[in-house]
Amino acid sequence: MTSAWPAASTRAMLEFDPDADPVRIPVTDVFDLHSIPPRDVKAAVEGYLEEAYRLGFLALRIIHGRGIGVQRETVRKVLARTPFVIDFRDAPAEAGGWGATIITLRSADNRSVEDSTPPDES
Repeated sequence: MTSAWPAASTRAMLEFDPDADPVRIPVTDVFDLHSIPPRDVKAAVEGYLEEAYRLGFLALRIIHGRGIGVQRETVRKVLARTPFVIDFRDAPAEAGGWGATIITLRSADNRSVEDSTPPDES
């Protein structure tokens, strides 16, 4: 009988290393959540929005998938409470339909003083 668990060497590669450097993901105007574990979606979307806003993006698309709507609801709750989000809606059919959300951000010209303060990079 063979085990359903991966070999010990494979398991070791899958273990979390708290001392490892974070993985940098390039920020573009599209963020696909399919590779993000559900437990991390809220934090990932918050971080993505902050960085996209800092970089001056005005229009974004977050792909959350169609499914039963759990990811979509999580994304939209974050968007609803993010002060620099002006508007959000379902993407047009050719851009994902209800499996993606289009977001409009406030422009850099309309940022308040506290919005324009660079983040602490300690």
